[in-house]
Amino acid sequence: MNQSGLHVAIIMDGNGRWAQSRNWPRAAGHRAGMEALRRTVEAAPKLGITTLTVYAFSSDNWKRPAGEVRALMALFRNYIRRETAKCIRNGVRVSLIGRRDRLPLPLPAMVDEMETETRQGRMLHLRLAVDYSGRDAILAAVREGNVGNREEMSARLGPDVDLVIRTSGEQRVSDFLIWESAYAEFHFCSPHWPDFGAADLALALEDFRRRNRRFGATTAA
Repeated sequence: MNQSGLHVAIIMDGNGRWAQSRNWPRAAGHRAGMEALRRTVEAAPKLGITTLTVYAFSSDNWKRPAGEVRALMALFRNYIRRETAKCIRNGVRVSLIGRRDRLPLPLPAMVDEMETETRQGRMLHLRLAVDYSGRDAILAAVREGNVGNREEMSARLGPDVDLVIRTSGEQRVSDFLIWESAYAEFHFCSPHWPDFGAADLALALEDFRRRNRRFGATTAA
């Protein structure tokens, strides 16, 4: 994989509001959100992105109504069934970050299988944050030990993020990749996630490339 490429993280926000604005059930928004994810994964390598981390389900999302949670887990299962072969063909490696022990069966085994079958992908590393909490990830890394400096912590948590995108007009990080985004740039945009597409991703990257990233110095690094 091209290590000089970009790591982009996306908080896929606004599925429910998108559906409610059409007087549709929230589940319809989540289904449309899966299509937006598919479009984004297809567009990412063409725009210089080599790692894409998406916030699919936070640890706090378990607080949502049980019916909505069941619908989200069903969509996750369908995504794995429908997209694994396509990811293999397109060189997309898929991995999950977050807890697996609370996922309903047979999801943990399905995730393991998708990770194994796509592990040779070199065009894009797609990281799905499911049952994920940035705070909990840091605590888990500390509990596991052997974290004495920044490099060791980053080795446990994952690569630094270059750009965080949040859709639907909200402007907060919501416990997402707290450590990894320490020096990330942020791009907040108004479209709800189901309306997000390749053009929106390209616009976010255009904005990002105009930024002067100093990393604490007085001139660009």
